[in-house]
Amino acid sequence: MISENDHAGGMLRSERIRLALADEITSGILAPGTQLDEQQLGDRFGASRTPVREALRQLAAEGLVEMRPRRGAVVAAMTAERVFEMFELSAEIEALCVRLAAWRMTPLERSALRKIHEESAILVENDDVEEYDRLNWRFHDAIYEGTHNTFIVEQAKLLRERMAAFRRAQLRQGGRPARSRNEHGELVEAVMRGDGEEAAKLMRAHMFNASNALEGYARLFTSPDVQG
Repeated sequence: MISENDHAGGMLRSERIRLALADEITSGILAPGTQLDEQQLGDRFGASRTPVREALRQLAAEGLVEMRPRRGAVVAAMTAERVFEMFELSAEIEALCVRLAAWRMTPLERSALRKIHEESAILVENDDVEEYDRLNWRFHDAIYEGTHNTFIVEQAKLLRERMAAFRRAQLRQGGRPARSRNEHGELVEAVMRGDGEEAAKLMRAHMFNASNALEGYARLFTSPDVQG
């Protein structure tokens, strides 16, 4: 048995459980209403109930799981409309961040952003979605930090955490990582020029493209009892 303090491949056990369940929920493997039993999950992942409970708590905070009296944790019903509304808000927050970053980033920060982008080339070439997703986090984090506004950074990261599973899911759609990288390249050039308005425009398009990548299987986010 591996405790909550142990790591699996450099990742906290609770985090590994959270990511695995989030992917199964957003892909439709775990349908809305499915009960998530702590003991069964512990057996499956070879973990005690503590990291399982922490993973479920985080999933509940993301809106992917509901904690119900007497039933415990169940997969939440998530409509496609709700997901797209979240992407719409995220597009505006991300646009605000990149506009400020384009104006405020230091030369060193701009160079670091470009380097992150360059690192993604081999990941797209190798079709390594998991690593590209992690590097994608670094890319957007660099933009957040480039705002030099700690409150904006906090809020942007909170929203990104809430949407993490869906943002990861859209990268699994055919050809999306390559298109995402091309969009990142345009963003980097706008930031390097200090063109905040163009960067914001490109970021909105980038986020809407991400949401559109989910349309092909949006039905997976909607439970039968809420479909129209």
